[in-house]
Amino acid sequence: MPVPAFPSLSALHAAYADGLSPEAVVAETYRRIAAADDPGIFLARVPEAEMQAAARALGPFDPAQKPLWGVPFAVKDNIDVAGLPTTAACPDFASTPSATAPAVERLLAAGALLVGKTNLDQFATGLVGLRTPYPAPKNAFDPGIVPGGSSSGSAVAVARGLVAFALGTDTAGSGRVPAGLNNIVGLKPSLGSVSGRGVVPACRTLDTLSVFAGTVAEADTVYRIIAGYDPQDPYSRALPVPPRPGSLPPGLRVGVPDAAGRIFGGDALSEAAFDASLADLRAVLGRGTADIDLAPFFAVAELLYAGPWVAERYQAIRGFIEARPDSLHPTTRAIIGAATRHAAADAFAGLYRLAEIRRATEAVWRGIDVLVVPTYPRPRRVADLTADPVGPNSELGTYTNFVNLLDLCALAVPGRRRGDGFPSGVTLIAPRGADGLLAELGARLHEAAGATLGASGVPVPAGPAPRGDRAQGEEIEVAVVGAHLSGLPLNGELTARGARFLRAAPTRPDYRLYALPGGPPARPGLIRVAPGSGAVIETEVWALAPDAFGRFVAGIPSPLAIGTLSLSDGTTPKGFLAEAAGLTDARDISGHGGWRAYLASGEAAA
Repeated sequence: MPVPAFPSLSALHAAYADGLSPEAVVAETYRRIAAADDPGIFLARVPEAEMQAAARALGPFDPAQKPLWGVPFAVKDNIDVAGLPTTAACPDFASTPSATAPAVERLLAAGALLVGKTNLDQFATGLVGLRTPYPAPKNAFDPGIVPGGSSSGSAVAVARGLVAFALGTDTAGSGRVPAGLNNIVGLKPSLGSVSGRGVVPACRTLDTLSVFAGTVAEADTVYRIIAGYDPQDPYSRALPVPPRPGSLPPGLRVGVPDAAGRIFGGDALSEAAFDASLADLRAVLGRGTADIDLAPFFAVAELLYAGPWVAERYQAIRGFIEARPDSLHPTTRAIIGAATRHAAADAFAGLYRLAEIRRATEAVWRGIDVLVVPTYPRPRRVADLTADPVGPNSELGTYTNFVNLLDLCALAVPGRRRGDGFPSGVTLIAPRGADGLLAELGARLHEAAGATLGASGVPVPAGPAPRGDRAQGEEIEVAVVGAHLSGLPLNGELTARGARFLRAAPTRPDYRLYALPGGPPARPGLIRVAPGSGAVIETEVWALAPDAFGRFVAGIPSPLAIGTLSLSDGTTPKGFLAEAAGLTDARDISGHGGWRAYLASGEAAA
């Protein structure tokens, strides 16, 4: 049984089920690393004999208990692994930790096999992958193009099929830019959803571990394994991060950059590739997109390096940079050393400015659910960085630098290739907690692009079905009929509590729908009538965790209430009903078949 050409989780597990041994995968992994002839990818590797022993210790193939059974992976060398040196790409900073980062421990417990630690822009400061004293990794498609950073080695290791997935870190785009430049998926989770213990910080308030993989589904699988609240990490948060929805919400609103926000550095090939990906996006949605003014987002991005946040990078390695400044890469030292020009008052000025701009961006999120942008404006050549170590790096962060400062989640997926065959890609961005929604939309976009897995030439496989259109575990199903529908004013009351869209399903013909007086927002009331004597009314069914359901229900005002609805698919979720006493001066709108159709008719404004 041969080892798959691209060692994805799905392909490996199918081969394991047919008799492939993990020892054979380990041997082939080391053969491929040698054949890759790229000494810049790994800074440290687990000895092959030790990895073989770990493969033998897995026991019988058991993907149910160990969902990453026998899957090789790598981690960026600013993440601790007991027994392997952590250098952050600075040899004089090196130390060998006695404990492994909790996120890596979770992967090992799930059966994954660690290959080694990967190269990076020193101290995770950069988006090019060249700011390292070691040989720089080569871009998987063109060695003359930068590999992207700072998680350069992790991205290239996945793109070249040396590992199935890899961990990186992301502060300003380090988990997204190298993904886009190497034709793989880069997942930047909601801040605080993954423990940051055991990670050399860049900016502790903005850092998160990130995931590189061949497909969205597999990046999402890895994320679900490493995610979890860590009381020992002061920046960990108990966030509601629901899994992928059963399908895309019918009212999903997607924004794209307006004319002023389309920045490609004059590169017509990158612009054409982005337009082709937008065509795929609109086909997937079945509707158009909204043009968004990105000016406030770009203003936030300017704060990251021009403002006092560079002082946070200084603080992260303060003792080291003050004692041994000459140990740093010259560009890294120049960037982080600039922090000494800022006074303490500048930090507060930056925070105040960020709060002002964040408020301006909130208006954008009231009109859209997801923002789709290019992952990077254009590929930059290694020679460009030789001439200017800073300018091209800053350009690569055009669409990434604002994300962490605004507490957003993001997912970079390969899109349509440029006309010269080089990878291009798009990044999906949404408020924190919407990671599952991004995975659902991103998986569809990736498949629509006709992409291949990294540099392997292997087509992107059809992903596993999402968790389905029914509640899972302790989730409670809630049917909504009015302003809580996707894309309508009160839907945020669901999504902010981690609600997951399940399905659109009409009621049985046992209800009447009324437009209630009052507002804004305008609201309907659903009344049960004798079986068969009413109308079929459209609903959306969402899933909530029990505690979130309790908080949601507590805020429902009279005359609305929660009861049990009977839907045409045979299910009986909890859902919105109205008290009969609230129908005074209400108008029967049952003939429209649902609240969304009623709003579209224009009668609501009459």
